[in-house]
Order: sequence, then C-alpha cells, then structure tokens
Amino acid sequence: MPRQIGGNQVLPPGASLGNGLTPEAAKDLGLPAGVAVAASLIDAHAGGLGVIGADVRGHGLSCEGQPVTSRLAVICGTSSCHMGISRDPIFVPGVWGPYFSAMVPGFWLNEGGQSVTGKLIDHMVQGHAAFPELQAKAAARCQSVYAYLNSHLDLIKKAQPVGFLTVDLHVWPDFHGNRSPLADLTLKGMVTGLKLSQDLDDLAILYLATVQAIAFGTRLIIEAMEAAGHSVSTLFLCGGLSKNPLFVQMHADITGMPVILSQEVESVLVGAAILGACASGDFASVQEAMAKMSKVGKVVFPRLEDKRYYDKKYKVFLKLVEHQKEYAAIMKGD
Repeated sequence: MPRQIGGNQVLPPGASLGNGLTPEAAKDLGLPAGVAVAASLIDAHAGGLGVIGADVRGHGLSCEGQPVTSRLAVICGTSSCHMGISRDPIFVPGVWGPYFSAMVPGFWLNEGGQSVTGKLIDHMVQGHAAFPELQAKAAARCQSVYAYLNSHLDLIKKAQPVGFLTVDLHVWPDFHGNRSPLADLTLKGMVTGLKLSQDLDDLAILYLATVQAIAFGTRLIIEAMEAAGHSVSTLFLCGGLSKNPLFVQMHADITGMPVILSQEVESVLVGAAILGACASGDFASVQEAMAKMSKVGKVVFPRLEDKRYYDKKYKVFLKLVEHQKEYAAIMKGD
C-alpha cells in the first residue's frame, strides 16, 4: 500500500507553525525557543516573493497603476524560472501550474522555465578557442570574464547599438531541451552564422548572441502566458544573471518591457525574511510584507528605437526551431 508523505494539514506560505522553534532545535541553532517558524517555499518561489511585490511608486512604471498580476518574476541563474500570478486559474500550455497559493497566498501561480541559461552561457564561452586569451586578459584587469566581454563588446560595436553585432549570428538556446513553452526534451541547440575565425571578437559576439537567445526564450514564454490570459507589463529579475548588465538590458530590449532589479540582490533571502516576518506577526499578510520589505534598486528601460531589429531577430529565432523540427521529420521519414 502507498504511504502518505507528511500530514494532512496544508498551510499557506508565511503561516506560523506549531509553537515556534522547539527547545531541541533552538539549542542546535543557538536561538531562543519559541522563535516563530514560517511555512516555507522552495528557493525560486522565495525569490519571486522577494521581488514581485515591491513598491514601485516614483519610477514612471506602468505597473504602478496595475495589479500585481501584471508583473513577471524571473529568477535567473544556472537555469531560469518565470513566475506569474493570477486571481483566477489560468492554464498555459507548456507552462507549469496553475498552483493555488504556491507563492503568493490567495493567488494562482504559473511557472515557466528555461532548462539552461547561466550554464549555457558558461558552456558557449568556455568551449571557445579564444577562452584562454579571455581568461588571461580578464585576470590582468582583475575582472570577471563576463565583465571583460561586456567591455569588449562596447569597444567593437563602434557607433551602432551593441545588440546589432549579431545581425548575422543567431542561436537557439535549447541545448538541454525546452522546458517552456514547447515542453520538448528532444530539442537541441542551434547556431547559424559561424565563420572560420575564432578570435576574441568572435567569442564576444557569440556570447552576445547566446544572451539574446535566452531573452528571446523569455519573450516566447511571455507570449504563451499572454495568449492564455495573463497580462504582463513589467519584468522583475533576480538571481546571479541579473547582476550582468548586458543580460538585463537584452531582456528589456527584446521583450520591450522595463526590468526592475531589487535593491537587495539576494532576493531569495528577502522572500524567506518576508515569510518569517509574517509568521512572527510583524505583518498581517504576505502582500503587506512584500510591499514593505521589497525595494526597487534599479529600473532598466528598453531601447524602443531598436524594436524593429529585435522583431526581425525574433522571427529568425522562431524559424530556427521550425527548421529543426523539419530536419528531424526528414531524418525520420522513408
């Protein structure tokens, strides 16, 4: 007979558990017994909670006058999660959920995702022939390889916007299959526009094209969510990749939406603190705690003058997966 895991009492995030910290646990942790213990969240959901409810007044954002359901939290690191909430359940093909009160109590959660993002960028950069040269030059400047690549792109772009350097280079980023919105684990990565040269310029442009491909993947997820009934106007980014200004700007430019970065870069910890503050009774609700404890650090607006260029690249992006499926069908045929 199958055995039930856990009890049958379900509590929302931030609810106070039992009588607080037990004497035994308090002794192990060096804390007073009875300290409030909150019903917790998984890390990505805590990160979403830590950013999505921030008070955005005074930044000229359209979401200031819109409900919290107009916001999409993107937790981006080794992989990425895209979390949107709604008052009523919305079923989005290829996107997980809806889950009731899974992140913000009283709201339904949809969670899209990309299987590899930060890991893909590392893979593309570290596997390039010019990577040893990049390492040496970055070390000489006491920079990370990505800070060096960003500055190198600014150097070689000349008078054009940096994103235009990839006019002939396009990437489909599903080197580990597609989680959302295609939900196809058989898909592979694609790169079109390669040349014989393998110098530092080529590495920088391939890095840029990979970052753009990840942002185009986010755009594809947003379009699927909106087609199903979500209405998204603003992105809230957190996680390791949100510390990369190129990654953030490309997401703004390619989605056409402003990107909000939290004042506290470790948004997962903010989310956990919000839950604790609710369990301790400092706030009456998670929504109140989010508004008080989540702070806007920076707003990155899209370069709307570049919209036509990114719309064209997005068409190429969609053609890549269309062609990949055609190739697979040819190889499976007689």
